Amino acid sequence: MSADKTRIARQFIETIPHSRALGMTITEIGDGVAVIEMPYDARFIGDPESRVIHGGAVSTLIDTCSGAAVMSHPKSPAGTATINLRIDYMRGATPGQTITARATCYHITRSVAFVRATAHDDDAGLPVASAAGTFTVEGG
Repeated sequence: MSADKTRIARQFIETIPHSRALGMTITEIGDGVAVIEMPYDARFIGDPESRVIHGGAVSTLIDTCSGAAVMSHPKSPAGTATINLRIDYMRGATPGQTITARATCYHITRSVAFVRATAHDDDAGLPVASAAGTFTVEGG
């Protein structure tokens, strides 16, 4: 992936208001793969009793990470938008731990990109959620 494409994808994701509000940080991006971290934040607790982060914050993390993976794919000419994203939640993330999403754009056509993603807390072997989605390929 070109340095310009990496810079543009990173800059785009980092300027999305909800990404900034959720404290997302890109830790890896390029060649159809993206990794984004979201630190634990009590403002986003979905269940006050268990202190687990709300599933909406997790889905936003996965969606954003998936879009970044598409944008970083060598065959992706421009921006992207979510067409469909199915997320399976396997467990609540452990309170106090950072949630990390990893997305891979594994196939791309002239108009659609296909992505798989997972999210986990400190226990990378036991995902919080997994996802499969399709995204637009603009300008294709």
